Amino acid sequence: KPAKRLSSESNSVEGATAGELSALEEAFRKFAVHGDTRATGKEMHGKNWSKLCKDCHVIDGKNVTTTDVDIVFSKIKGKSVRTINFEQFKEALQELSKKRFKGKSDEEALQEIYKLIEGKGPGLTGVTKTVASPTVSRLTDTSKFTGSHKERFDASGKGKGKAGREDLVDNSGYVSGYKHAGTYDHKVQGNK
Repeated sequence: KPAKRLSSESNSVEGATAGELSALEEAFRKFAVHGDTRATGKEMHGKNWSKLCKDCHVIDGKNVTTTDVDIVFSKIKGKSVRTINFEQFKEALQELSKKRFKGKSDEEALQEIYKLIEGKGPGLTGVTKTVASPTVSRLTDTSKFTGSHKERFDASGKGKGKAGREDLVDNSGYVSGYKHAGTYDHKVQGNK
């Protein structure tokens, strides 16, 4: 069995570079790396496995529940490991497909469950949405800013960056804010 796994891994690596990932494997990888910056996409944690089952509607609340999903995961993964690889993932789906699509043959049920998952990625459920409240919009409306804060934004409300925060040294020789800065030379030449 280990030899078989090695060959399938080398195939998936070549497939990945050639862009021939199956829609199912692509979904597996998207969920496998979800929320984990160190993940390679080759193994999937139980948390992401149950997220995949929720987001792709494998869990329907009747035939397949979150408990079923957790049991299958524990059964398929090795004793001392916390993740499953793509091959084990397919085994786990096979287990669940029998429960999810009871009236169908094993093969049909498996195809149906693949259809639920193929091409999907982790949905952003539970992500905080921005609320447009009058208080927040008032606080973030740069046209209403006063004092030194007013200087930090241009007319369109775009921040000026460093120039708006720090007093940049003016070496022109004029007092800061003098309206007629740069007109001295013209006056002197005009009087000659």
